[in-house]
Amino acid sequence: MSKREMHAIELRAVPSDRFQPTGFPDLGAAKFEKPVGNSEWVDAILVESAQSMANRFEAVGWSEALHEPISTLKGLPWIKVVAEDDSRYLTSSRTEAHRLASAFVKESMNAKGEDMVTSLGTLLELSDDTPLAANRMAAAIFALDPLCLIHGVFFADAKWPGQPKVARALTGFIEAVDVKEAYSGGVKRDDVRHKIGQGDSGSTEGYGSVPYHRTEYTARSITLYVSIDIGQIEAYGLSPEATNLLLAVARWQVRTLLDSGLRLRTACEFEPRNDDETIDLADSETLASEIRTLLDQEIPELRDLAEPPMIVRWSDGKKRPK
Repeated sequence: MSKREMHAIELRAVPSDRFQPTGFPDLGAAKFEKPVGNSEWVDAILVESAQSMANRFEAVGWSEALHEPISTLKGLPWIKVVAEDDSRYLTSSRTEAHRLASAFVKESMNAKGEDMVTSLGTLLELSDDTPLAANRMAAAIFALDPLCLIHGVFFADAKWPGQPKVARALTGFIEAVDVKEAYSGGVKRDDVRHKIGQGDSGSTEGYGSVPYHRTEYTARSITLYVSIDIGQIEAYGLSPEATNLLLAVARWQVRTLLDSGLRLRTACEFEPRNDDETIDLADSETLASEIRTLLDQEIPELRDLAEPPMIVRWSDGKKRPK
């Protein structure tokens, strides 16, 4: 049986009981039924998906203003992607959807002028007709961007032999149970062109007064479910220092997100219903201190590495004006 650390954190919607769940193209809100008791089923809804929560966990450690990790995570490896022509910041392994396997990373060149598909393949020891060496790959990924071992990475391109994949070790999602719809609406008002006549530019271009409907929800209970797969993290075969660091970062991300507020959308904001004593996680300052203490130790996987980030250069082949 896999070793997991699981948390069920009760939430309440603020400032009122109404909230707007995540929506999916051609589906809308993700509705389902959930069993309650021995025989009863009630309507439930997925408020926030595992994919979206992974992005939110990662975001607490990133400064959008500075385009770099915040001080708590300083010293951990990551890859910075800059433009080939003028070195302006473009993106990073911390902010791209596929992390190390992002198109912007794999189609860049490293400081030696080597393309990153070749470079990553070498670092991960990928070879045709050869089984993947999971432990060595985990150590190589840790030295490139350890957060990929927490949030997952999939080298799906066929250029990478074996197409290695690391599943998420930290998973979270929000569900609401016993939900009811709350219907409302409004109108996009145009005080200049009240009506659209034949031959006029229409609502597609933003003209005219356009009514719209809105569906929000209320719920008897809302819960953030979190699972940290300790067994998966231990199975990477990393040093005790690296293993403890990954666990500390995962816990810190969860706690920091709770402390900083769960404002998911304009009409979707939550706060924990539980008090600190019932949330089985240390406070964010204690966890941040644990991370810094671990980083002050010598971590074998980071020995002899250059100061992060690794900078790679991406070009779209277009020349830009000076």
